[in-house]
Amino acid sequence: MKYIIAIIGLLVVFGLAYIVSNNRKNIRIKPIITMIIIQLILSALLLNTTAGLELIKVFAGAFGKLLEYAGAGVSFVFGGIANKGESPFFLNVLLPIVFISVLIGIFQYLKLLPLIMKVIGILLSKVNGMGKLESYNAVASAMIGQSEVFITVKKQLGLLPANRLYTLCASAMSTVSMSIVGAYMTMIEPRYVVTALVLNLFGGFIIASIINPYTVKPEEDLLEIQDLEKQSFFEMLGEYILDGFKVAVIVGAMLIGFVALMAAINNIFEMIFGISFQEILGYIFAPIALMMGVPLSEVVKAGGIMATKLVTNEFVAMMDLAKVENTLSPRTLGIISVFLVSFANFSSIGIIAGAVKSLNEKKGNVVAKFGLKLLYGATLVSVLSAVIVSVVL
Repeated sequence: MKYIIAIIGLLVVFGLAYIVSNNRKNIRIKPIITMIIIQLILSALLLNTTAGLELIKVFAGAFGKLLEYAGAGVSFVFGGIANKGESPFFLNVLLPIVFISVLIGIFQYLKLLPLIMKVIGILLSKVNGMGKLESYNAVASAMIGQSEVFITVKKQLGLLPANRLYTLCASAMSTVSMSIVGAYMTMIEPRYVVTALVLNLFGGFIIASIINPYTVKPEEDLLEIQDLEKQSFFEMLGEYILDGFKVAVIVGAMLIGFVALMAAINNIFEMIFGISFQEILGYIFAPIALMMGVPLSEVVKAGGIMATKLVTNEFVAMMDLAKVENTLSPRTLGIISVFLVSFANFSSIGIIAGAVKSLNEKKGNVVAKFGLKLLYGATLVSVLSAVIVSVVL
């Protein structure tokens, strides 16, 4: 039965993407089928094999060790603030982002990260049927972040037509940056975080291939990465430390605002209608949760968490998931966890449009115009990844 539901889910996702496609005649089926098969194989390997689980254990262990190191710095500065036995979210989940940001900066400075991103990007372009620039951008977004990635392709932004720019922005919204992967792993199971990272990379190209199909001519398929301003090693360290802290503070501020707002809205709806706003959203998103393979008895609860992620952000949704995880089946927990690992929410539209606009005002205005379509596509990527995972769970 789960296979039938998964097939229906795939058809619905493809159908929803096809409806808004800007060039239906140019959709290429072969790369899409190839990437779906790759997604199924990778999800099965990561979640259902000993080798895959060991690989995830190593990956999670490495991040666990990094979080320990980060904890030493956090404890030194804030050690006396927390009561004994308590685990403040800002200190234990958000502030370690600073240390992860520093490591990314070091690998950038040593030019190891750009090399890895470029090589993987070129290899991906052989599979997805898109340009090298699009493939590089997807990998880079997953490593250095959805706004920072555009700095590395600054020279080419002004030359890109709207369709290629859409793909670049869609990749940035569909993935998550390595700087906050560690934070996710403290909130949901690491194996689902890793699986989602891999699936979303291909899912972004699958959905973009339907919504926004095009062919890149050989003479246009150039990959020119912008060299960042030359800094000394310690200048770079200072910059990445501050960048990491800014991310932690911004996420913290957004959580305070969104969690408080959701609590207020829920309370108002309960007083007026006798049902919370999130429960209403849960009923609206229930059919999507059912299509993703969530059991019928849990679709409303799962739908509410999915909707929360869309209207707020993934951190708020992960916190809500943690509150009810004991009432959900392992299957539902896995499907929803994979769905949550992406930047597909309304606030990301502003972040991406703002990042592009800061580098090229004209192209930033173009991105703002297709912002809702960008979110629509990125949400379909999350649904697609969840459907793929439902097959192997």
